[in-house]
Amino acid sequence: MEQLGRIGKVLGSLKALMVFRDNIQINQRQCCLLLDIFSLAYDSIAEEMRHNLRFEERHIKWKVLEQPLRELHRIFREGEAYIRQSLETKDWWAKAITLYQNTDCVELYIHNLLSCIPVVIEAIEIAAESSGWDHDEMQKKRLVYSNKYQKEWKDHKVFQWKFAKQYLVTPDLSNRIDTVWQEDRWILLNKIQQKKMSGSTKQERQLVELLFKTINGSEPLCGRLLPSKILVKSEDYQVRRRLGSGSQYKEILWLGESFALRHFFGDIEPIFPQVSSLLSLSHPNIMHFLCGFADDERKECFLVMELMNRDLFSYIKEICGPRKRIPFSLPVAVDLMLQIARGMEYLHSKKIYHGDLSPSNILVKSRSTSTEGYLHAKVSGFGLSSVKNFTQRSPSSPNGTLSFIWHAPEVLEEQEQTGSAENTKYREKSDVYSFGMVCFELLTGKVPFEDAHLQGDKMSRNIRAGERPLFPFHAPKYVTNLTKRCWHADPNQRPSFTSICRILRYIKRFLLLSPDYNIQPDPPMPQMEYCEIESRLSKEFASWETPNLLLPISEIPFQMFVYRIVEKEKTCGGSMKDMSESGSDRASVSGDENVTTPDEPFPPVTPVTEKKRLPSPETMTKRLSMLKKSSEGKANKSGTPKGRSVRPPQIIPCGRSLRMNSESQLMAMMSPRMSPRLRRSSSGHMSDSELSSRH
Repeated sequence: MEQLGRIGKVLGSLKALMVFRDNIQINQRQCCLLLDIFSLAYDSIAEEMRHNLRFEERHIKWKVLEQPLRELHRIFREGEAYIRQSLETKDWWAKAITLYQNTDCVELYIHNLLSCIPVVIEAIEIAAESSGWDHDEMQKKRLVYSNKYQKEWKDHKVFQWKFAKQYLVTPDLSNRIDTVWQEDRWILLNKIQQKKMSGSTKQERQLVELLFKTINGSEPLCGRLLPSKILVKSEDYQVRRRLGSGSQYKEILWLGESFALRHFFGDIEPIFPQVSSLLSLSHPNIMHFLCGFADDERKECFLVMELMNRDLFSYIKEICGPRKRIPFSLPVAVDLMLQIARGMEYLHSKKIYHGDLSPSNILVKSRSTSTEGYLHAKVSGFGLSSVKNFTQRSPSSPNGTLSFIWHAPEVLEEQEQTGSAENTKYREKSDVYSFGMVCFELLTGKVPFEDAHLQGDKMSRNIRAGERPLFPFHAPKYVTNLTKRCWHADPNQRPSFTSICRILRYIKRFLLLSPDYNIQPDPPMPQMEYCEIESRLSKEFASWETPNLLLPISEIPFQMFVYRIVEKEKTCGGSMKDMSESGSDRASVSGDENVTTPDEPFPPVTPVTEKKRLPSPETMTKRLSMLKKSSEGKANKSGTPKGRSVRPPQIIPCGRSLRMNSESQLMAMMSPRMSPRLRRSSSGHMSDSELSSRH
């Protein structure tokens, strides 16, 4: 309840800020959409809680809601910071250059919201299944939620009709999500046109030409770059420091804002197509090239980029220190993995393959609203492969590690055959291999193969022969299995980044619904292998794997929904008419696999006759000891077969073993056909008086 109150306070702050929406000069429509969708999310969640939960049980049965609502609160706070930034009125030109192609509103904040909403709704359903004390009412709720995740809803059109409002993907909202960025560009174009017509300085007029022709597409940048004197002769332009060990990157101050600048020399004309491609890219998880300048006479080029704090390699090295402790908590590591995968998914949709993905080429900065160590990650180092010294393909990387440890075996083999790395052709699955190595370092804090006794060419041969880093014993299998799939020796067996993103979103869902994920030595485990779910759904939904096509983020709730359907379908023996296990098992069940799946929706106690019902385990133990002392005939008379021991009744949940640690859990699994007198006493078994009354 406290987390819901915090979310409400942030929403109230957002509404207060948007009173001054007319002051938002850039990306106003996106800010309005963000407020609307946050408001709808809050109202939807509040309605779900009001109809399904009891206020008086908030300290008893709402624990599963804590982490999903905490994640939602973090998303709301980050959205509020975005709107505050958009409301700032100073340095208009710097903001225009920074935001005119920015897609963070949709691809970051709304993406995170749509990824979290299905988890919050499911957490409410889990809590609702045990809400109240009436046994029949709880059984009805379980049946309702079980029917929600059935095969007939595994259709996008049916899902839209039935659940679109609940999951914030109504046709109206989806249309706004798809078009709001183009609307803001049109509004910005008009504002620039007004500034062009009004009085302005020479520098402003030149910037007007840059932005105007870029936004309306009247003159593609591959035709020319703006003269470098617009940049270097600006009154407030100054170089602050060099970035990294090379001389190409610098931190500059320009238009009252700090930027990163890439400055290199050479023949500019051949690289115009590559520069044009870079300037057209925009995604919150890739390095954003804002504008470009060139001097044909001096043969030099300047690319202005956003400024980040540091690279991931340096960040991990600083955190781990000499003790080599794990750098990130598991939720933070999985969040970083998802951000990197989303950046690579976007690049691959543009047919851009990285070729040198490593922690040194992933830039990070802290999130100002996060107190739990979350970072914003951006992939860098892609494009302009023809520029000298760009990829630094020396045997050792700038960070002192061997560069080839990040390269796929097929890349190493090609380099050995050609004797050079300059003309190597990189492919999609080669980047996936490198991503797997990056994940290893994120999860362990160790550079791959740093403990190996072989170095140089011998290590390269071992990698091609199949050697891979070893995860610690305690590493969670549902994450390490995905990583191992990524560095599979056969490129065809590696998943695409689109598949990786779906799997990582569902892993985040598991962590949010599992408060005890970090408990050793018996943490909860997923009900089935997520890579297996993805493989099955990728065949069923062919459009999910369409090359060079990014699905809209409004598809995310549906994808997570059908993931849950397949998961319940698999763990319940393939019949969605069967009632799945109690919803609370998502947070408290550990994965035993060799169990029998019952045919009944609610697995009953082992059937007994009307006259003879099995007593409690304690009473059965006492009776067994008495039977051993009695004669064999008396034992047979009491109904015990000769040569067999009497067992207490067994309760078998649907698809998994279940720890019966509370009365509510046992009652949830009992058949509705059973007599109410068979329900257990507060101690968990029938009392002696009940037993004697039956015999």
